[in-house]
Amino acid sequence: MLRNVDIAEMLERLAALYELDGADPYRVNAYRQAAESVRHATVSVAELARQGRATELDRVGPTIARKIRDFVETGTTPALERLQAKYPRGLLEVMRVPGLGAKRARLLWERLGVGSLEDLERALETGQLSELPGFGERTVARLRAAVERLRERPLDERPLLLISHAEDAARRIAEALAATAGVQTSHAVGGLRRGVEATGDVDLLAVAPSSASELAGLLARSGAVAEARPGDPRLTGVRSDDVGRALVVTHDGIEVDLWSVQPAAHYAALQWLTGSRAHNERLRQIAQEKGVELGPAGVRRGGKPLQVASEDDVYELLGMAWVPPELREDRGEVEAAQVGSLPDLITVEQLRGDLHCHTTLSDGRADARTMALAARERGYEYLAITDHSASHGFGNAVSPAELEQQIERIAALNAELEGIRLLAGSEISLRPDGSLDYPEELVARLDWVIASVHTSFALSEREMTARIAAAMENPLVDAIGHPTGRLIGRRDPYAVDVERLIEVAAATGTMLEINSNPDRRDLSEVWARLAAEAGVMLVINSDAHSVEGLDVVRYGVATARRAWLAPRSIANTLSWDQLARRRKRVRA
Repeated sequence: MLRNVDIAEMLERLAALYELDGADPYRVNAYRQAAESVRHATVSVAELARQGRATELDRVGPTIARKIRDFVETGTTPALERLQAKYPRGLLEVMRVPGLGAKRARLLWERLGVGSLEDLERALETGQLSELPGFGERTVARLRAAVERLRERPLDERPLLLISHAEDAARRIAEALAATAGVQTSHAVGGLRRGVEATGDVDLLAVAPSSASELAGLLARSGAVAEARPGDPRLTGVRSDDVGRALVVTHDGIEVDLWSVQPAAHYAALQWLTGSRAHNERLRQIAQEKGVELGPAGVRRGGKPLQVASEDDVYELLGMAWVPPELREDRGEVEAAQVGSLPDLITVEQLRGDLHCHTTLSDGRADARTMALAARERGYEYLAITDHSASHGFGNAVSPAELEQQIERIAALNAELEGIRLLAGSEISLRPDGSLDYPEELVARLDWVIASVHTSFALSEREMTARIAAAMENPLVDAIGHPTGRLIGRRDPYAVDVERLIEVAAATGTMLEINSNPDRRDLSEVWARLAAEAGVMLVINSDAHSVEGLDVVRYGVATARRAWLAPRSIANTLSWDQLARRRKRVRA
């Protein structure tokens, strides 16, 4: 039976071929949205198609449902066959190279016969691309670097999953385990519990008398997962049969390592399977010095099991304080735990407001009133409405006249609503020279200004650094949004000297954002820690485009925790009156 991921890939291939063929963008987008719905469906789409129920899926209409049924029954569809005969299969790989896309890929095919990555590499080597319009020196250099990165990726590498996708897969399986007889509890472990940005391994720990293979089989037979592959019940270096592992595959194609331990080993396994390899190796060395043996099957001394009732007990046996999961990377946390100097890490509950969100005035999906009520429901004291400025570059920008009207609307809402303060703000796009794209007198009327790069990503490192530094010199710019511009797994950061930006931020009093969008997590934990150490205040924002989007702050908080940040480093743990006094315009 076709898996959901197989059907989704066929729909995505069809969408890409339609795009190459110059089809209506709405049709292309419809197939891509349907592919996304199929990929993340929690039931078997093939079974739905056989029952004539594929249209029950979000964004799947009758036409696409018929194609899904064709895929399930025949493995293909006439439209796919026709387009695959028209274009070489390798052209789809060319199309996915960052900096190309459908129009450029088709141009390369028609003008130079480039139908694969190998053809593209040869065209780059021979200089043929420079003969085509739109392929200047910088563009060619970026394409060459992009192709090299693709070639460096190991063929057998398990694809990285954004933590949000991994979290969803683990949650669904945990819900199914909760309904399984004998399972006491389950935990997400590994990188997922440590709050990493993306992971190649999704790990779930079940506490149960059943083996991992037995649990995996039960999940598959119940339809909770698409596939179960029994694992080795005895793991290398483990002295007991009390721990085992099996692999389950969700209906959307995510592979999850399912671990099972006996109740007596619950907290030893939780600690061991959460920590990074480096962290656990440090603990193992300390344990050996104390005559203690650590591992997922339990804690022993002299071959006899020791009772541990929590993770705290495991660390206490080693003479140290409990280490928060986000810090278990061997980056100094072991030494800090030994001397009692671990930081008091920021929590989601300590955020008192959100300083970056969008409404229907630009590219959001809810109006300011709806966003305000949702923020109040979360317990926030304030919310900055920061719709995109006049030259956003992707449509849905807000003209100066519209921004003036928005300022008045927000004032009216503040007079009406209780328990939440709306801030009139803007996410202002930076011009290449670092200037703002609204008149200064209009910007001065705003409560909050976050400045971001949305265009001209191809500037040199010197030019991009100067661009953002110039914005930070502006006393009306309160913060820099998503400072490196990365999209995890999809777009590398633009060339910029982040250390220099941190210096300028510290000198000017400009705050830097930790953008919580799971695709961004920008600043990263490394840069966020350096910024805080330099005395820069950070803001953890959702960049929400919907009510549901406000929830993603947990990912920004995870980044901050992995950066060892305490509440004192996060500006929006302050009340608005306290925070407002920290703005450059006030101090100036």
